[in-house]
Amino acid sequence: MQATALQRQGELGLWAPCLGQEGEQVGSAWAVKPQDFVFPGYRDHGVLLVRGVDPTRILAHVRGVDHGGWDTFETNCHLYTLVVGAQTLHATGYAMGVRLDGACGTGDPATDQAAIVYFGDGATSEGDVSEALVFAAATRAPLVFFCENNQWAISEPTSRQTPIALYERGAGFGIPGVRIDGNDVLAGYAVTAAALDAARSGDGPRFIEAFTYRVGAHTTSDDPTRYRDTDESAAWLARDPIDRMRKFLEREGLGEPGFFAEVEAQGEALAARAREAARAMYPPDFRQFFDLAYATPHPLVDEEKAWWAGYEASLAGAGQVGTR
Repeated sequence: MQATALQRQGELGLWAPCLGQEGEQVGSAWAVKPQDFVFPGYRDHGVLLVRGVDPTRILAHVRGVDHGGWDTFETNCHLYTLVVGAQTLHATGYAMGVRLDGACGTGDPATDQAAIVYFGDGATSEGDVSEALVFAAATRAPLVFFCENNQWAISEPTSRQTPIALYERGAGFGIPGVRIDGNDVLAGYAVTAAALDAARSGDGPRFIEAFTYRVGAHTTSDDPTRYRDTDESAAWLARDPIDRMRKFLEREGLGEPGFFAEVEAQGEALAARAREAARAMYPPDFRQFFDLAYATPHPLVDEEKAWWAGYEASLAGAGQVGTR
């Protein structure tokens, strides 16, 4: 909600809300081991939080001050991919490399690796996803395809994209598939853990369809009231996965006194910190991109950097802004 407010105030270029999808994201992400690699979509904020990516890095990305600044090797979490479905190819290539390196199927659960890729129902209509399924199946890559079926690909319902359940797509490529209740955190954890275990052990890829709902807009440039029934959204909002998990914990008598109040306070503090950090972000000095082009100095890059410095100086002399 804070990010949506920031976008409305002109502080962010765009925001893709994940309201309603937190359950499948958080549950599945906790099943991922430290040595596994995650390839998220552009709405998987809950996945990134579990993997230890600071939310301010996500905001910097959509504010346009960097290209996705989190350390992918520190968190084993790839940058957001804005091209719909392209991350499935990235994940497949990575998982094929894991298999070729002999880093799966050794029988050692502490070192065997797998990858997991998140994508939406709309992405399954893209050729990239089919190509990824072909290569993953043919090479028995240790990869879990995690399809977040929130039932709307922007303004198109899933019913206009496929005549069968999405999890059945995997079978056509020789990949076992299963559908889960995406609003059940524990189901997301248990099924994803089992799928990743199979992938790490060398049994090949798996396909999970998390059936959930995008309660909010596709992005902040979208108006969902133009293409779907508000009663439908209200019905799914009543199935909110966070409220559902809280009721489960309360019913089971889990959580120390004050636990829920403490969690809410932590959430408010995190939101406030992220908001203030986002508003304080400014574009970096353009000259730094020359320093990041290669790991070591390069004469051609040095020449281009010197040219840019002169260009900036000429703009400054003319009273124009040249560094931003």
